[in-house]
Amino acid sequence: MNLLYINWDVNPEIVNILGFPLKYYGLLFLAGLVLCLNILKRIYKKEGLSSQAHEALFSYALIGILVGARLGHCLFYDFDYYSQHPLEILLPIQKGVDGTYHFTGFAGLASHGGGIGLVIMLLIYARKFSIPFMTVLDAIAIVLPLGGTFIRLANLMNSEIIGVPTDVPWAFIFHQVDDLPRHPAQLYEAISYFIIFLSVYFIYKKNIFKIGKGFYFGISILLIFIMRILIEFIKVDQVEFEHGMILNMGQLLSIPFILLGLFFIIKSIMEKGKVKTT
Repeated sequence: MNLLYINWDVNPEIVNILGFPLKYYGLLFLAGLVLCLNILKRIYKKEGLSSQAHEALFSYALIGILVGARLGHCLFYDFDYYSQHPLEILLPIQKGVDGTYHFTGFAGLASHGGGIGLVIMLLIYARKFSIPFMTVLDAIAIVLPLGGTFIRLANLMNSEIIGVPTDVPWAFIFHQVDDLPRHPAQLYEAISYFIIFLSVYFIYKKNIFKIGKGFYFGISILLIFIMRILIEFIKVDQVEFEHGMILNMGQLLSIPFILLGLFFIIKSIMEKGKVKTT
């Protein structure tokens, strides 16, 4: 019966060198970030932004995403534990049963927190390089879904953020979790985000819509978090307190982003309309 499904049993570690593991998660995260920055280089050139500003973007984005995603996980999903182990929040270590700390890498990152952290760092970045904040947000938003694609592929390699049991022909059996066929929820999200990226980038390249600032930011986060809410319905709850909730934490945290996306879409359309009438 299992032959009908995709048997998934990938070791998250590619190699371990002197106790320091090289994992698929970190490799895919970095690969996604580098690819996004390369595409942004073209966007910066088209928008007349300096190469110096583009070169500095990597460090600002990396810090914002990592710190925000880590804090988001610790505050939203596992506050009880990390409030008692604050040292483990921003250090890739964990205290073992023997009382000593071991290098583990970061065992939890939340995309909502990463989004908030990125926006905060981009605000600092925009002021530093005297670039209009909405110009930066729009540029980043075009490649944001592509970055999300790589993160969800990394989750797939880790056999985490799995779906509920199912009997669909394309079900995955995550052997590092159990022997049940499940929805590959990470793959659903990765494919969705990649389609969103292709759509938004196509609209930008072809200049299909004559809109004001904030449109690309609005449309990207709107589509990303609509898909996030929908796919969450077939995911296994990430933490115990989500059991029995009508909407889980991921869905609840997505609602403000959807409203924010709608706000910027409407605002950009209205601003463009005012320009045409003046």
